[in-house]
Amino acid sequence: MTEALTGPIFIEKITGAGLQALKEPEAPLIEFIGNSITCGAAADPSETPCGMGVYHDQHNAYYAYGPRVARALKTNFIISAVSGIGIYRNWNSDGPTMPQVYEKTDLQQDSHRAWDYKAYNPRIISIALGTNDYSHGDGRKPRLPFDSATFVSHYIDFVRLVKTQHPTARIVLLSSPMLNGAERTQLQNCLTAVKKNIDKQYPSGKRVVVFFFQPMHPRGCGYHPNVEDHGIMAEQLIPFFKKLLTTPA
Repeated sequence: MTEALTGPIFIEKITGAGLQALKEPEAPLIEFIGNSITCGAAADPSETPCGMGVYHDQHNAYYAYGPRVARALKTNFIISAVSGIGIYRNWNSDGPTMPQVYEKTDLQQDSHRAWDYKAYNPRIISIALGTNDYSHGDGRKPRLPFDSATFVSHYIDFVRLVKTQHPTARIVLLSSPMLNGAERTQLQNCLTAVKKNIDKQYPSGKRVVVFFFQPMHPRGCGYHPNVEDHGIMAEQLIPFFKKLLTTPA
């Protein structure tokens, strides 16, 4: 899956003459959880300029930071991402948020299709959420100021949920390249608080790690990172993830 808002596609059967199944590469698996940034939304106006067409026309998950990192490190990957989604509130709504949809294969709250977590075992789970919790929305719908205590509390609960499903995975909390100044600093402080709380709750488990992107002024559509920006993000992450893959917790 590269973007839940495009709608789910479920492949139940493939038939044809002379078909042979491909063997899945034996490599570590990374799961990238996030929002529009993670799925490469608004990143590629090469075919449809910004402001033209529909929202998904500038989508390019192939060149998003996560798949770039996975290709560079020769790992498998999956993306669990929804544009506009957050931890305790979304870009312009109160929900459903990522904690409310994460356990569904199509990331839809009312879906009956639940993940079989025994079917896959990520070595690393990367979580990049928070941008939309900070958003002021469309300016028309009432929007309360960002609540750091609520954000941290909901984020802790979400990490606990992820650890319940994948207790052996190394969890990485990423900051947002779309936030700068005081918001960037506050988000970093919130992520650090989440890490400290989870590490305290699971003293014998693998430590949560945090990664803060360097300040960036995104050049994609709607103030999103563009393809080149994703390349910059990936270059920052590659040595960090490589170390996580090759060293113990």
